[in-house]
Amino acid sequence: METTALIALITTFFFVSITPGMCMTLALTLGMTVGLRRTMWMMLGELIGVGSVIVLSMVGIAALVLQYPQLFVMLKIGGGAYLLYLGVQLWRSRGKLAIDLSGAGNRSSRWQLISQGFVTAIANPKGWAFFIALLPPFIDLNKPLLPQLSLLVMVILSVEFLSLIGYALGGKSLGKLLQHNANVRILNRVAGTLMVGVAVWLVIG
Repeated sequence: METTALIALITTFFFVSITPGMCMTLALTLGMTVGLRRTMWMMLGELIGVGSVIVLSMVGIAALVLQYPQLFVMLKIGGGAYLLYLGVQLWRSRGKLAIDLSGAGNRSSRWQLISQGFVTAIANPKGWAFFIALLPPFIDLNKPLLPQLSLLVMVILSVEFLSLIGYALGGKSLGKLLQHNANVRILNRVAGTLMVGVAVWLVIG
């Protein structure tokens, strides 16, 4: 890929990635409730999901998803229901993601966090449409596909990771501020509302 195209790629996906969306909202929420280190497990799942969407979009599997939309709808509803459940639990200051003054909370497993990120990434129809629409201009059909696809995935996931870090750090700072003011219940309700918003977004998006 030429330098000009690479710069265009980085710039394009930076502005797209930094825009608030389902994954960034999830990173903000978890940054508030479980901290940056544990939020990275969600980021791992999200990046795997985004990478999968990129690869599948470019090799044509997206056509299969469009041909059998009922499977995609089932995945969206299932993922949305799970996130909705987590949001309600947070609102009630219960569950493994909730901040607990006793220090007993925040024990959501690594697998649960990875799953949240992965499902949120792959069940977002806007993500599929976005990659299908914007990736082709960066592909040169006269050159081997695999090296180009590898570079695209590496660049996009790097930009996505930096954006997730930024949102998680923002959530962590907000969480510390609210905890400092002894407003833990408010923190849980803010995080719960955001989680419910992600769930609704996932289902109706």
